[in-house]
Amino acid sequence: MKPAVSDVGAIKADLHIADLASESVIIFDSAGKIQYWNPASEALYGWPALSVKGRSIVDLSKGVMDDEDHWQLLLREGGWQGQVSRRSFSNSHVVVDIRQYVRFHSDGTLHDIVEYGQRALTDGERAGTDWHIPDRLMAASWEIDIAGARPWIDAVVAGGTGQEAEAREAQLLSLVQACRVIEVNDRAARLVGGNRGPGVMIDQSVAAFWPIESRATLGELIVEAVVADQRGQTHRRQLASDGILRDPVVTLWLVDKVDRIFVAVNGTADDDRSYLYLRASEARYRKLIHYMPTALLQVDASHMGKIYAGLRSSGVEDFGAYLADHPELVELAAETVTVTDVNRRAVEMFGGQGALDLIRPVGNLFLANRDTLRNVMIGRFNGQPSHRELTKVQTLDGRTLDVQLSVTYPIPPGELDVTIFSIEDVTARVQMEAQLRELQADFTHACRISMLGELTTSIAHEVNQPLAAILTNAETSLRWLARVEPNLDKVKELTTRIATSAHRANDIVQRIRGMAAKHQPEQMMLDLNQVAQESMLFLRHEIETRSIGITTIFAKGLPRVRGDRIQLQQVIVNLLMNSIQALENVRGSECAIILETSQDITGLLCFSIRDTGPGISAANLDRVFEGFFTTKENGLGIGLGICQSIIMAHGGRIMADNHPLGGAEFRFTIPSGATLA
Repeated sequence: MKPAVSDVGAIKADLHIADLASESVIIFDSAGKIQYWNPASEALYGWPALSVKGRSIVDLSKGVMDDEDHWQLLLREGGWQGQVSRRSFSNSHVVVDIRQYVRFHSDGTLHDIVEYGQRALTDGERAGTDWHIPDRLMAASWEIDIAGARPWIDAVVAGGTGQEAEAREAQLLSLVQACRVIEVNDRAARLVGGNRGPGVMIDQSVAAFWPIESRATLGELIVEAVVADQRGQTHRRQLASDGILRDPVVTLWLVDKVDRIFVAVNGTADDDRSYLYLRASEARYRKLIHYMPTALLQVDASHMGKIYAGLRSSGVEDFGAYLADHPELVELAAETVTVTDVNRRAVEMFGGQGALDLIRPVGNLFLANRDTLRNVMIGRFNGQPSHRELTKVQTLDGRTLDVQLSVTYPIPPGELDVTIFSIEDVTARVQMEAQLRELQADFTHACRISMLGELTTSIAHEVNQPLAAILTNAETSLRWLARVEPNLDKVKELTTRIATSAHRANDIVQRIRGMAAKHQPEQMMLDLNQVAQESMLFLRHEIETRSIGITTIFAKGLPRVRGDRIQLQQVIVNLLMNSIQALENVRGSECAIILETSQDITGLLCFSIRDTGPGISAANLDRVFEGFFTTKENGLGIGLGICQSIIMAHGGRIMADNHPLGGAEFRFTIPSGATLA
């Protein structure tokens, strides 16, 4: 039988099917160079496919390709069947029953030879009916470039076994970090590559995919192999189960290529379910994650977890203070914590061409704001389940985005130490909020200017008082100086009064300028009682000329609040003006305003102002804070709306009601130490 092949596509389809075969399937060309080596061949002979592709089948055979008669018979007949002995990975020999078939191109020229094989039964042994490849025999194989790790290898060798353990481990971890993945098989990609296929691992650091627990061991094996410098000699270690494989064994050997090693990891997948089930489940999971509208990044920060544990055991409790003294730890995390997987939205957001553009150390994510990385580290150290922060990131094409970062930490005891970064682009929202704040600031400023316009008479009176006092004292002083014997003591006293009045006039002008100026909210710690007293100064003339009785009940010992002095003054002045205007038709002892500050049982600071006017009609009670709603003939209806927005920006609430004893009462609450929004 001489099967013919018509095109390359058919051959590739054959290879996919052969991956699932229980028999060993090997394809080699007319020169005997191996082109394909299926998983069953790996199980039968022990050689990972990566390590035998391109090698001659003669190197592994005894009694097949060195047999000229056998070769001639195969070419002549198009097939051959018999028993051969092949060298296994452990350097022993395996006797195998094989069938070989020659495949030809459609023009009749030889294309390749396909070999099917199965271990020959020993005497008395019965063939199994359900022969399959044990999972533990399947190898995760790697081809690794160690050129970049040469300096670290030399450092480990120079340090010898007498080196301090911590220093040696650090060098071994750096060694593995410097090794680069050249090729991996599908099993390695399934186990540690996030099931995205080998492509995602190629040309990346080995440390990005190798479990942290055994990186130092891998480094030791690499050093051991380089020192031995024997091509083909295997170096092996039993590893502890790492949550990926149970009882894994890692085998490493040098090959003929310069600075290249092969690594095979055998072990049973640490899951009772089958690979097919896992692959289907992972595929569904990946599809879901891949098409989510939020950018998601999977991060491996497992080695930092070890460092955190060590710091805790050494007594570090305030990790923020520790990082302030040891900023190098932030840089270590930036360089060694690696993004291991991303979804489509993340690639789009950062302007990448593919996932590989983002699979790199996380330091690149925090170029625009290093403090965010520090905050993420503190959250992990403190054992928080998650961390959220509004921050900025720099994209690959140089743009800066405002983003909402959400970090989900691994839950101890860790299964797989995987941290998930969720990043939402909120640039448009932040810009809109900034525009709204600017617009609100304009309205607030316009409201203050309008309010000052209504206070023109009071302001003029306030300024006139110290000016009149200055004039009077100056004239009197001149008279004392004009005497034959000037009374200098009296002049000194009058000059002091002049200076005091001038300071008072200056204070009034500065207060008015502050109220009239357009400025950005300035946060500071404030005494609410003092703010209320300063606000009353704006309306002192109005209160005195209308003979309004003012009662102030200011609580002592109130905690301070964080806020903007001018804005809070604006609120109180506005409320006070409304109360004065409400008393327009009230005379005598009934004309009164009561201002009060207090702290409620929840800790909120309270300011209330009550007048003895007619109160607010029931129909308008729920509308007084609406924009452009007013009951005044010449009112704009924006004053109370502005008051409400200012108090809300301070994290508080403002309310209006009618007092049981009559008159209207406005009341606002504000948290102590509240932060401006």
